[in-house]
Amino acid sequence: MAPKKENLPLTTNQDGEATGTITYANEVVAVIAGVAANEVEGIAGMCPVSTGITDVFSRNKNITKGVKVEVGTEEVSVDVYVNVEYGTPIQTAATNVQESVRKSIETMTGLHVVRVDVHVQGLSFEKEKKENLVGLDSFETQSAEKETTAEPDAVAEPVAVPVAEETAVEETDPEETEIVFEENVQVEEELTESVEE
Repeated sequence: MAPKKENLPLTTNQDGEATGTITYANEVVAVIAGVAANEVEGIAGMCPVSTGITDVFSRNKNITKGVKVEVGTEEVSVDVYVNVEYGTPIQTAATNVQESVRKSIETMTGLHVVRVDVHVQGLSFEKEKKENLVGLDSFETQSAEKETTAEPDAVAEPVAVPVAEETAVEETDPEETEIVFEENVQVEEELTESVEE
């Protein structure tokens, strides 16, 4: 790229006579390029690129943070540093950025854009995350709507449960209990033997 020159005049000649000059600050061209690049589908955002101490005090730092421009007398050279959304064809997105930046600068300033270099610095997964979150939110919303619109359960009527008659508990002799237990064990053993046969 050509050496950096700020605020060089652009001479306008209409009908062969000089009427004055028009100059564009680098920041003006950078803002135009930044807005044009951010409008391209598939571009997740700009990557910061430090071009000097003026970036720290710049008013349009968010728009121009991924843009470097070199403005000549009648020509402009632009470097754009971008993040591309995952799933977007990178070549297509970069070509669209070049066209958008070139058209915007030439239309708004009348300067000839010599080159637009697009530097893809990374991929962004934010769109995917947002889609997942939106899907989750809509699922939660649907669940909440179902709960609020569902008819309340009918109030269950009390069910009559038969109560067993009370029987008198007789006191039993521990020896008799052991005999009954042994008889039950013998019956179980006989059943298992007959099943095995």
